[in-house]
Amino acid sequence: MAVDIPKAVIVFSGKRKSGKDFISDKLQDLIGKDNCGIMRLSGPLKSQYAKEHNLDIARLLDASEYKETYRADMIKWGETQRQKDPFYFCKLATRGSESHKPVWIISDARRRTDINYFLQNYTNVLATIRVVADDNIRIARGWVKTQGIDDAESECGLDDYEAWTFTIKNNSKQDVVHSSLNDIVNYVQKKLNTS
Repeated sequence: MAVDIPKAVIVFSGKRKSGKDFISDKLQDLIGKDNCGIMRLSGPLKSQYAKEHNLDIARLLDASEYKETYRADMIKWGETQRQKDPFYFCKLATRGSESHKPVWIISDARRRTDINYFLQNYTNVLATIRVVADDNIRIARGWVKTQGIDDAESECGLDDYEAWTFTIKNNSKQDVVHSSLNDIVNYVQKKLNTS
């Protein structure tokens, strides 16, 4: 499928259990699924990893313990692919079935190269969003700090990135989250009206 030129690209980043998928889904609901597609950079990674290792792709894509069992090895496998082409998974994700929609939500940027891909290719329509949550909130959501995962580039690669368009504090205070989402929807509407 040919990649269309989006009118707005919203790139989310955040630690495990920060709520970036939840926030991405809520934003898509507000913008509308006809106009807005969610693209997960981890989708092509998990799909190819599942094929090569004879695993259940549906279970790798959900928030289950199954995914956690394979996470460390999947990260290593993904790094090998990125050494060959740092933008490999970004390219695959943006060629998917959602690429024809005018608004793209990238729900899981994890590395500087992910941000760089979107800056290089979509800078005029790009918004970057960092979702943060306190550790006690993440623990309540099921996060268990794991050496080799939480200290890996896949979790820390954007910790020192500061040029976020928006930051959402997602500590389960719905009014704060809704206010942040409204700001992002307004940003998207401006892009849709001026593009």
